[in-house]
Amino acid sequence: MYHGWEGIRTRSRKTIGKSALSPMKLTRLWLQWVAGWYYNCLDWPVGHIFPVEPSLSRMVVMRYQGPIYRPPSEADSLLIQATVGCPHNQCTFCMVYKRGPRFRVRPVADVCADITTARIEYGPGVRTMFLPAGNSIAMDTDDLMTVCRVAREQFPDLERMTVYGSSTCILDKGADQLVQLYRAGLNRIHVGLESGDDETLRRVKKGATAEQQIQAGQWVMASGMELSLYVVLGLAGAERSIQHAEETARALNAINPHFIRIRTFVPKEKTPMLRDWQQGRFILLGPHGILREMHRLVSLLHVDSWLTCDHYTNYLPLQGQLPGGQGALLSALEHGLQRPETDYRPFFIGRE
Repeated sequence: MYHGWEGIRTRSRKTIGKSALSPMKLTRLWLQWVAGWYYNCLDWPVGHIFPVEPSLSRMVVMRYQGPIYRPPSEADSLLIQATVGCPHNQCTFCMVYKRGPRFRVRPVADVCADITTARIEYGPGVRTMFLPAGNSIAMDTDDLMTVCRVAREQFPDLERMTVYGSSTCILDKGADQLVQLYRAGLNRIHVGLESGDDETLRRVKKGATAEQQIQAGQWVMASGMELSLYVVLGLAGAERSIQHAEETARALNAINPHFIRIRTFVPKEKTPMLRDWQQGRFILLGPHGILREMHRLVSLLHVDSWLTCDHYTNYLPLQGQLPGGQGALLSALEHGLQRPETDYRPFFIGRE
C-alpha cells in the first residue's frame, strides 16, 4: 500500500506514462497532486476540494494519518485506516503515538470511501484487509459493522479482515457485540497481552489486569473470531522474569488463543522504560536470559495454538504448532542456550 507523498508521486508517474494528457489536464493533475499531499496529511477527502476527473480516477490516493503500523502477518493486506492514534497511549514501553496524533475515530463515510477507492485501484481480488491504527476495535460497533459489510461487498473474495484491539476496549464492547462484528465480517483481532503478571502489567501501565485480559480473550474466542495474542519476553526485566513467564503461561492457558506471537523487549527512545534502564532502575535480560524465560513459558503451555517468533527483535526465529511441537521448541531453546551470547544480535535501542 502507498503512504502519503510517495504514493502520490509513484502513481502520478505510472499514470502519465500510460496516457497522453492535455496541458489543461496536466495542470488539473498537478493541482490534485498537491492537494492530495496536503489534505492527506489532514485526513480530508481531496475530492471535496478538487473533483476528480473520471479519466484520472486512479490518481485518488489512500488517506493515512499518523504512524501506520501493522503486524508482520498482515504484510500483504490492504491497509484501510479506521482510527488514528491510540486511546490508551500510556504504555511505558511503547513510543508509537507518544508524539501524536491524538486518538480519534475516522468518519465511517471516509473509511468506506477509501475502501471504494481501493476497489478501483486494486480490483475486486483483495483477500486480506487490516484496519489500522492502534485500537480500531474502539470504533462504534455499528460503524465498524458498516465498514466490514462495505469491505465484503467491494471485495467478495475477502478471506480475512482484522484489527488491533486492547483488552479494555474488547471488554467495553461486550460478548454480544463481538459476535455481531464477527457476523458482519470481522474475523481476527490482534491483542497485546504483553504479560500475564499483574505487577508487570501495572509497572508498564498497560491499563488492564491479567484477569481482564483473560476475560477479553475468552470473549473473542467465543465470538468465532481468530485471536492473535502478543507476548513480550523480557518485559519484566531480570527481577520478575520467572513470574512473568509463569503468569503469562497461566493466562495463555486460560485463553487458548489461535496464535501466540513472541516479541523480545527492546527499549525504545523517548520512553519511560528506556530512562529506567539508563538510570539503573530496570535490568535488561541478555540473550540467554530471554531464552531461559521463553523455555519456562513454553514448558508450561497447555494450548492448541500456533506459536511464532515472527519479529526482528527475537533472538531465534522459532515457530511450531502446540501442543505437538512443544518438544521441538524446547529442544531448540536448549540448543540456543549452549551458544555463546555473542552469537546473537547485538543490543540496540529502538527508534520506531
